[in-house]
Amino acid sequence: MTTLRRFCCNDLLRFTSVNLDHLTETFNMSFYMTYLARWPDYFHVAEAPGNRIMGYIMGKVEGQGESWHGHVTAVSVAPEYRRQQLAKKLMNLLEDISDKVDKAYFVDLFVRASNTTAIKMYEKLDYVIYRRVLRYYSGEEDGLDMRKALSRDVDKKSIIPLKRPVTPDELEYD
Repeated sequence: MTTLRRFCCNDLLRFTSVNLDHLTETFNMSFYMTYLARWPDYFHVAEAPGNRIMGYIMGKVEGQGESWHGHVTAVSVAPEYRRQQLAKKLMNLLEDISDKVDKAYFVDLFVRASNTTAIKMYEKLDYVIYRRVLRYYSGEEDGLDMRKALSRDVDKKSIIPLKRPVTPDELEYD
């Protein structure tokens, strides 16, 4: 039985195996602590019996006006727990908090343009490619900014794709 619960400080010492995937972005400890302190509702873990961490999601809420949105900073599932829809469950949790608690217009995320497996999964979750960000990952690989409109965005304006790629310095950060 899988348990979804809020991420806690002790998990920082236990989730390394989930981050070993070469496609998973890893951050320094203070980065994780900042998310845990500022956006605890957006940081969850999937735990197996025996308290083994199966995966996690880390995100935040940001923006202003119609750009108010939930953001998926990282979602990762350990290889031995994939194909069990854990990422889908974690994504749904973050989307529900963004939609029902924070009344966001959309949820967005960035994914490597070469990560076709993840892109297909996000598309199955109703995300669309909003724009391409040139050389987003380490100044080398393009990233795709994918979005999913939430209930507040009745006209789905937040997911109308841009017609041209952008560079990282054109992105808006809050």
